Amino acid sequence: MARSPLLTTDRARAILAAMAGRRVVVMGDVALDEYLVGQAGRLSREAPVPVVSFSRRFAVPGSAANPARNISGLGAGATLIALVGADATAAELAALLRDDGIQARLVVDPTRPTTLKTRIVAEGQSAPQQVARLDRQSRAAAGADAMAELLAALEEGCVDAEAVLVSHYRSGVVTPELAAAAGRLAKEHGLFLAVDAQGDLERFQGYDLVRVGGQDAARSLGRPLRDEADVEEAMLELLRRLGAGAVVLGRGSKGSSAALAGGEVFHLPPSNVSEVFDVTGAGDTVIAVLTLAMVSGANLREAAALANAAAGCVVRRMGVVAPSAAEIVAELGAVNP
Repeated sequence: MARSPLLTTDRARAILAAMAGRRVVVMGDVALDEYLVGQAGRLSREAPVPVVSFSRRFAVPGSAANPARNISGLGAGATLIALVGADATAAELAALLRDDGIQARLVVDPTRPTTLKTRIVAEGQSAPQQVARLDRQSRAAAGADAMAELLAALEEGCVDAEAVLVSHYRSGVVTPELAAAAGRLAKEHGLFLAVDAQGDLERFQGYDLVRVGGQDAARSLGRPLRDEADVEEAMLELLRRLGAGAVVLGRGSKGSSAALAGGEVFHLPPSNVSEVFDVTGAGDTVIAVLTLAMVSGANLREAAALANAAAGCVVRRMGVVAPSAAEIVAELGAVNP
């Protein structure tokens, strides 16, 4: 396969090296991603489900904490601003974030639980398979006191940052008020402003970069995205409606597409289609790499190609993971030998 015109490995190395020392404020909905792993040997007599014999448990910071981990893993500084409950899940999440070197401002609201996403994973002769997921979370908007603390933390974090990354998992943190405050503060401090949103796109007016999944974009626009023409029309409409600098659309097995405010549109096939074990967290990696690359001197085409390669690394492994710079370059080299 010929080398991609979007990004060479030498240019990728230069962009990744320029990420060192950058600082990004990540604000949004956090979760603890818990994995209960065991062997599936038979079906239950009680229901047509596998019986999984428990072997181990592990947990990692998820949702908005995952782009923060990706940013930290690439040598940049991440300040995470999020909302948690007063519970053991929050304590475990905080400890894991400290281990990852992430500066976290976790605002505590004792009236709500810390989001906990429990995945049951069955191992056998083939690749591990997720057989069930149990979510414990509140989608209620943050209360007035918690919102005031979140806003204060955001104002403080923007002082020495180069970018603000909003991660909207629709769990009560990124209200219209907070989304607008992020826009105001980014403008005041001259910061790059990006969002990864699962919906509510109208909240993110004037952002430099809006990333959204294809299904979420279709729901927001009220129509299906059946083909390339639909995708291009959708991105250009979102650019106009939001006044955004760029829109990146995640398309799963079809890769991703991007559009710039000037009307330029391009598409990227997936970096890895043959070794997809777990897509959890791939979107978080994409928005983290896009944001870091853009503040490190990359244009959108280069940033998208780098993020595409990073996502190819993530889907090869179980659970939410943060690929290293070396892994991203190796993935890019495998696509463009």
